[in-house]
Amino acid sequence: MTRPEDKHAWTAKIGSKGQIVIPKDAREIFNFKPGDNVLLLGDEKQGIAIMRSDLYDELVEKVFGEQEQNEEEDK
Repeated sequence: MTRPEDKHAWTAKIGSKGQIVIPKDAREIFNFKPGDNVLLLGDEKQGIAIMRSDLYDELVEKVFGEQEQNEEEDK
């Protein structure tokens, strides 16, 4: 089985303070920089996803912007 080019998997160890280190190649691929804020999204059945908070801001703006636009169109 071959891995699709845009799919990745890494492992990380949780330290005694509950911290994890995002592997270097993952930081490079997803452009994580020191001092960046990240958002952790959790689903008890599917697990945890980590994303840069600026991407979350864009996503929320898009979702709520479209929702507001649809509400205005419904009036």
